Amino acid sequence: MGDSGEPAATAQVQEDASTRGHVGDKYEVPTFEPHNSFDTLKQRIRHHYELASDYYYSLWYALLLIREIFDPPGQHIHHGYFLDPNETKEVAQVNLINLLLEISSISPKSAVLDVGCGIGGTTRHLARELGCTVTGITISGRQVQIAKRLTNEEAAKFSPSKLQGSEGFVPLGSKGGAVKYVEIDAETMAGHFSPQSFDVVWISEALSHFPNKPLFFQNAFRVLKPRGKLVIADWFRSTTLTPEQAENDIKPIEDGMLLPPLSSMPDYVSLAESAGLKVFHEPRDISAQVAKTWDISWQLVSSPSLWAFAISQGRDGLAFLQSFRAMRRGYSDGSFRYGVMAFVKP
Repeated sequence: MGDSGEPAATAQVQEDASTRGHVGDKYEVPTFEPHNSFDTLKQRIRHHYELASDYYYSLWYALLLIREIFDPPGQHIHHGYFLDPNETKEVAQVNLINLLLEISSISPKSAVLDVGCGIGGTTRHLARELGCTVTGITISGRQVQIAKRLTNEEAAKFSPSKLQGSEGFVPLGSKGGAVKYVEIDAETMAGHFSPQSFDVVWISEALSHFPNKPLFFQNAFRVLKPRGKLVIADWFRSTTLTPEQAENDIKPIEDGMLLPPLSSMPDYVSLAESAGLKVFHEPRDISAQVAKTWDISWQLVSSPSLWAFAISQGRDGLAFLQSFRAMRRGYSDGSFRYGVMAFVKP
């Protein structure tokens, strides 16, 4: 897996040079606020995405307009996997999806559960490019609204007269794919889906938010068909974290991004195996290839009005923006990691 990173001193010089004069320098990093309970954390997460989903979408769309790329407009809100430094964020984000497809060997026409689907970019991609039937779930009703709107707009280009299929699925693309979105707390998904309902459970940058990770792996095992795949991309702490890195890098990320304590990549392997899953593809550390995502993000959040809006939403808004700085620093000094992995149900 490899937790190697640049020396801390070098990383600090780079950060100082790249952030000098940024509007975020004017504001203190909020004092860490512990979560009173897991239920309180979930409510804070839901509230965050109700407010932030429109911002995420409009932020990436603004970048697209600058680069004169109009189709599709800001479909993804996850990390980019940069194989070339000149690639756009949008190309890099599709690269990440393709990497997950590569390590999991997902078959076309699969029934997929996209957990933490956001505004549905990956959900639509799997339907459009592989002909999959994809159910996207998210804790945010606002994300469901945006995902449905974007899906209907795209579907109308292919078949304006057929925007609704069976069981609420919207046909999408020319390969027989279809999607639908449901507002569900992922930790309750066992109560919403029958055992052995899906060929694939796909979760990208959402599991780190879940307080009860063992329950998620148990639920994933339950809803997967035999030989079904669990595909994961997520944020992690280094396995060699120092106390100073934990305090300066990881704690601001957990606070600003509303995360319970971050896990390491080996932690996920242990949880998956305890739930009955087997490793299909060992964890791969791709931190170096995704770190540019937060360089781009830090540049984009340079508007004074954006910081004023964040502050108006309370201390969580300011902590969210300041966590961008911590993530950039964490990638540089090796304390914050990004990994992909896949498991199979025997």
